[in-house]
Amino acid sequence: MEENKYTFENKEFKDTYRHTTSHILAQAMKRLHPEVKLAIGPAIEDGFYYDFDSETPFTAEILEELEAEMKKICKERIPLERCELPREEAIKFMADRNEPYKVELIEDLPEGEVISFYKQGDFTDLCAGPHLDSTGRVKPNAFKLTSVTGAYWRGDSSRKMLQRIYGTCFQKKEELDEYLERLEEAKKRDHRKLGKELQLFMTDELVGRGLPMFLSRGYTVWRELENYIRDKELRLGYQHVMTPCVGTVELYKTSGHWEHYKENMFPAMEVEDEMYVLRPMNCPHHMRIYASRPHSYRDLPLRIGEIAHDFRYESSGTLKGIERARHFCQNDAHLFVTPEQIKDEVSRVCDLIFDVYKDFGITDYRCVLSLRDPADKHKYHDDDAMWNTAENALREVLVELGIEFTEEIGEAAFYGPKLDVNVRPAVGAEYTLSTCQLDFCLPAKFDLKYIDQDGTEKTPVVLHRAILGSLDRFMAYLLEETMGNLPLWLAPEQIRILTVTDRANPYGESVCTALVDRSFRAELDDRNEKIGKKIREAQIMKIPYMIVLGDKEVENGSITVRSRSGGDLGSFSLDDFIAKITYERDNKVN
Repeated sequence: MEENKYTFENKEFKDTYRHTTSHILAQAMKRLHPEVKLAIGPAIEDGFYYDFDSETPFTAEILEELEAEMKKICKERIPLERCELPREEAIKFMADRNEPYKVELIEDLPEGEVISFYKQGDFTDLCAGPHLDSTGRVKPNAFKLTSVTGAYWRGDSSRKMLQRIYGTCFQKKEELDEYLERLEEAKKRDHRKLGKELQLFMTDELVGRGLPMFLSRGYTVWRELENYIRDKELRLGYQHVMTPCVGTVELYKTSGHWEHYKENMFPAMEVEDEMYVLRPMNCPHHMRIYASRPHSYRDLPLRIGEIAHDFRYESSGTLKGIERARHFCQNDAHLFVTPEQIKDEVSRVCDLIFDVYKDFGITDYRCVLSLRDPADKHKYHDDDAMWNTAENALREVLVELGIEFTEEIGEAAFYGPKLDVNVRPAVGAEYTLSTCQLDFCLPAKFDLKYIDQDGTEKTPVVLHRAILGSLDRFMAYLLEETMGNLPLWLAPEQIRILTVTDRANPYGESVCTALVDRSFRAELDDRNEKIGKKIREAQIMKIPYMIVLGDKEVENGSITVRSRSGGDLGSFSLDDFIAKITYERDNKVN
C-alpha cells in the first residue's frame, strides 16, 4: 500500500488532492471577484465543489477565467500553511474579511473545538484540512470546472440560494480526458435530454418541481411496462389492488413511518379535524387490506400487488427527471407468508427479478444484503431479537439459493433487512433497481394474524418487493442504456410509413391501417416533403422501422423497409414484414 500512498488509489490522498484544488478555486475567485462571499468547498466522489454567494451569475466565460487563474496559482507553487486561532479571534478574523458564512460556521462549532485555517499566499480559508503542502502539487493541465448549479446554504430551502461550482481533477491529463469523455457520453445518454427530444415527458415550474408529466409517447412506454409486469405477476398468483394516494397520519404512526421517515414525507394536511398525508409507500395500505378479513394458513402465501402512485419530499438538489422525482409509481407488492414459506417465496421473487432482467438484456448487476447499523439504532425499529432473526433468515435463504451477494451495513429499511439488486448503468454510479425486503416488524405493529394448522393464532411474515422498482426510474434506466433506441415492443411509435409522392398516399393509408389492425403503433407521414427529410426526422425520433412507399411499391403491392439500426432492408411483402415484426414484438427481441 505504501507505493500507492500518493496516488488516487489511496482515497485519503485523492480527497486531500481534490480538497486542495477546491481551495485553489476559492483563491482564484477572490483574486478575480473579491466581492464574492465564500461558503464551503469539500472533495466529493468525482471531484470537488465550492459554494459562493455572488450577485453575478457564473457564466461559462467566468468559469474559463477562473480556470486560467487556477492554473497560474498552481504554477506559483504557493505553500499551504496550517494555523489555529482562539474562537473569538477566528470570528473577528473572518468578520474583518466580510465572510459571514465562515463566521456562522465558526459560531456553530462546539466550545473547545480546535479552529484551524489554511493560508496559501494572499488567501486564507477556514478549514479542518488536511491539504497538500503546495499548490504546485496540483497538475494545472489535469483539472476542469464542469458546471454551476444552485445550492441552498446548509441545504436549508429557507436559506439563501448560493452558486455551486463543480469541478474535477486528476494526477494526469490523460485521466482527465478520459473522464471528460465519459461526461460527454453521459450527456448523450441523459434521459432528461432524450425525454425532451423524443417527446416522452416534461416538467413545468407552475405544476411543481419533481412532478414530471408523461406525454402521449412517454405514457405509451410507461403503459407497456405496466402491462408487462402486471401480466407476469398475474401468472404468478398475485392479486392486484388499487389504494388511495393519501392516508391518515395515524396510519403512518402505526407503521412507524411517521417516526422514521417523516422528513421524506410531504407535510400533513388537516381535513375535518383529521390529519392526512400523501403516501410515500404502500405497505400500510396493504397491511390494512390483509387485516380486513380472517386468514388461515391455507390462504398463505397471499401476494398483493399494485402499480401505486407515491409521493416523497425529495430536496430540489436531488431531483433528476423521472429517475428521482417527488411523484413516481412503484411496481410494489407485499407477500404475506408463514415462516416456513420464506425461502420459497424469496426464491420466487429472485426468479422473477432475473427473468425480467433476461427480457431486458440486463446483465451487469450485483446482489447486496442490506443490514442495519447496530451503532445507529435510532434509524431502525428497536428490537434486537427481531433484527437478528430477520437478518439471519434472509442471509440463510440467499446462501441456500446459491445467490452471490455482498453485505452492506446501514442500508436496511427501518423495519427489516433487504436484498437489493444494484445495476451498473452505461454511465454513472450504480443504483438499486429491484429489492426484496424481509419484515417481521410491520405485521406485528398492525396485529396481523392467521390461524395455523394447530388452530393457534400466529403473525405472518411480510416480503416487500419491487421488481422494476419504480416504473419511472426503470424507464429512465432503459432510455440511458439504449440511448433512446427502445426495442420494438416498447417503442412509442413502432413503424412510420413514408410516402414519396401524393400518388402513394392511398396505399400508405391501407398499409398503416393493416399494421394498426394488428395492434402495431404505426403512423403515416404523407406530408408534401422530400423523402430524405422524412427519413431523417424518423431517425431522430428513433423509430425502429420505416416503410418507404413510391410508385414502384404501389405498382407491385410491396413495401421497402428501412430499420433504425440496419438502414435499407430491401423489399418485402406486407404479410412477410408483419410476420417478422410480430415475432420481434411478441418475443421481446432487444
